[in-house]
Order: sequence, then structure tokens, then C-alpha cells
Amino acid sequence: MSAAPTGRGTAAALWTADILGPRFQQRLLPLAPDDEGDVCATLVRCLPGEPGKEMTAAGGAAANVVLYVHGWADYFLQAEVAEYLTDAGFPFYAVDLRKFGRSLRPWHTPGFTEDLAVYDEDLAAAVEAIREDAAERLGPGIPLKVHVLAHSLGGLIAALWADRNPADLGTLILNAPWLELQGSSVIRTIAMHLVDPLSRADPRRPLWLPEMPGYWQSVSSEAHGEWQLDPVWRPRASFPIRAGWAKAVLAGHAAVERRLDIRAPALVMLSSRTRIQIEWSVELMEADAVIDVEETANRALRLGRRVAVFRYPGAIHDVFLSRREVREEAYRDLTAWLRGYPA
Repeated sequence: MSAAPTGRGTAAALWTADILGPRFQQRLLPLAPDDEGDVCATLVRCLPGEPGKEMTAAGGAAANVVLYVHGWADYFLQAEVAEYLTDAGFPFYAVDLRKFGRSLRPWHTPGFTEDLAVYDEDLAAAVEAIREDAAERLGPGIPLKVHVLAHSLGGLIAALWADRNPADLGTLILNAPWLELQGSSVIRTIAMHLVDPLSRADPRRPLWLPEMPGYWQSVSSEAHGEWQLDPVWRPRASFPIRAGWAKAVLAGHAAVERRLDIRAPALVMLSSRTRIQIEWSVELMEADAVIDVEETANRALRLGRRVAVFRYPGAIHDVFLSRREVREEAYRDLTAWLRGYPA
């Protein structure tokens, strides 16, 4: 990809063209190597729709920005919500976490980790790069308020991160967060007893689970959806589920059940119903085919003391990839939420 600097100073040279088109640029964020070698995260930014219209912060107030975190076997592709929020006055960034999407390398086990806390480094690097970008575009000394918008597994990662890092967060917005194993905490406890010995013996051992491509079919333009998906970064059958990764996710679910103490206001956005099934049907175009939305709504109340839950009839698992009238309602709600907690 060719370099496409737009800002002032040396930081501009770090940004290059992104796959989503002329309004998007990316920046690599080097991270500490792990047992598979070099790893990185990738930060994506959305540029203003009008030339010369940059980030603003009036009267010494903080600048409000949004940082998006994707879900499992996924990457940032939601250009429409990024452009909507940027044009509404909320500069938008997204991070592809290590071993996902833009950050996935041939020597990586896709999406693999044994501890969700490892992503604290990715998010810290993203926030620091956003602060550098804000200083370039606004000048030094302007405080920054980062609102984290996270989807599915990213919602679990972001919630745990927000609990550990209260000072780094403006508000937390969770789009269909994966806060509990499908079914109940009883099923999770049973699953943990099964996964634990496998994880200790061989954490990268793949687990046999039935393929459930219904959600992919509801999203992909190659099937019944509207969106073009990269076949490597968002495969039809997801990434293999491995024992060590499953143990880490189940531990995250258990932490939510014990209650978190997120100080910032939190918004949880969900479909109005769940339909999980192996074969695709037209009903999957109007329901969450991945998580139990009722259990998630209940778990959301354990995130902190200021939690709002918004439900969207007709939404799929990613509310922002649902049919147009549903996602546009969600855009309006999200913008109103961000304006309700100004810097």
C-alpha cells in the first residue's frame, strides 16, 4: 500500500492507505513479541468527508473520539458507521487486534491467546497512537476523551479492559457483547471442566465443534447479506476454536458473572431476539444467531452501576450490519449517546 500522509510533522508518514477506500488510513502498532514471533496491532482512522474539516475541540474542552474493537474471527469493516460518526463530529478509529485481520501474519495462529488481558497492550498502543494523532491535528495539550465501541468478543475484551483501566475511558458502548456462554453459567462451568485439562496438555489443540455459518450467510454479499468480507480475515466457518483460547474466554465470562466495576457509563446494544441454528433460514436476517440476547441483557447489569440496554427488533448479531432501517436507528442512538456525555 502506498503512503498517504495528510497531517503535519513526522507522524503523518506513519499512516498509509487502507483497504476500505480513500477516507480510511492505517498505521501499524508494534507490540512485544510472543512465543510465535513478532506481533502487531493495526489502527485504522476515518478521515473527514469534507476537505479541510479536521478534528475540533472548542474552548479548551477535550476532543471526543471513538475507538472500535472487532469481534472473534473478524476485523474492522464497518465503514458506514465510521463515516457517520466522523461526519457527526466524532473522529473514528478502529483497531485490528493482534492475529486478527490486518494484523494477522502467516506465522500466527489466527486469533489465538491464552489470556484476554494480553489485549491491554493492543488497546494501550491504540490509545497512545490516537493521542499522537490528536496532537498532530489539534496541537499539543488538548485532552482526549476516548469512547470505546466494541463488538461480540471485542465487547468482552473491552469490558474487562475497562474494569482494569478506568482512567482511559470516556464511555463504553458494547454492540452485542459476548458476556456469557450460549445457554447459561451452568453450561459454562461444565465446559470449563472439559476444556481445562485439554488446555493444560496442549493449549493450541483445536476442539471439534459443528460449523454454524448462518451468521456469515446473513452478512456476506456472497450469500444473503450486503457486506464484502475478506475470506481469510472473516472466514465462512470462523477460526478453529482451540482449548487455551476457550479457557481464556470462559474465564472472562466468569469474571463478568462475579461483577465488574466499570466506572464509565456503558451502553449495550442488542437484537430483540436470538435464533441459533446450524442451517441458514430467512429468520436469521432478523435475529442474533451468535449470542443469547436475554442472557446478555442480564449480564450487562453486572458491568457497572451506570448501564443502559437498547434493544433493536430485526437486528442481527452485529447491530451495525443489520438491514438499513435498523442500523440507521442504531447510528442515531449512538450519536445521541455520545452527545449526552460530552467532554
